Amino acid sequence: MFQLGKTIVSEDIIQKDFVCNLSACKGACCIDGDAGAPLEEEESHILEAIYPKVKPFLREEGIAAIEAQGTFIKTANGELETPLINGADCVYVTFNEKGTALCGIEEAYNQGAIDFKKPVSCHLYPVRVKAYSQFSAVNYDKWYICDDACTLGKELQVPIYKFVKQGLIRKFGEEWYSQLEKIAEKQADNKN
Repeated sequence: MFQLGKTIVSEDIIQKDFVCNLSACKGACCIDGDAGAPLEEEESHILEAIYPKVKPFLREEGIAAIEAQGTFIKTANGELETPLINGADCVYVTFNEKGTALCGIEEAYNQGAIDFKKPVSCHLYPVRVKAYSQFSAVNYDKWYICDDACTLGKELQVPIYKFVKQGLIRKFGEEWYSQLEKIAEKQADNKN
């Protein structure tokens, strides 16, 4: 791990490769697991505000779950997350004709209905950020359902930090990302 500003960053972010392979996993990260996508406080308010514009892009099951639980939930730990449909799919998940999970929020964004792409935790995946009082931990969340993404990333030689570049810039800013690139380049030079 190394420190970058007010973050502690896992070496895996620059050493491991990753490129989502939706044709292989079918978007399993949005439908597997036991929790919704982590949300920031501001995002919970955004989801409430944009819901009427996102609703036409959602499945009936997702709409019903949102109507019952709300556009976000607060966990027993006080953390904010997207609600789930029957403890499985994220309420915002839709499926294309090939059965691949897509994000209804992102679909609304792509169609120009809203200007919010999706929760930053989704934009960053497989990177997870955990905020502490003095710093934020930036870690790689290794999950077996992403094995094909690791294989594709290795084939294409795309490190995690490059794959999630836009998410990292959105979360930490251009300057932070520029410093991360310099650290990665220096480590690569030291290897060679």
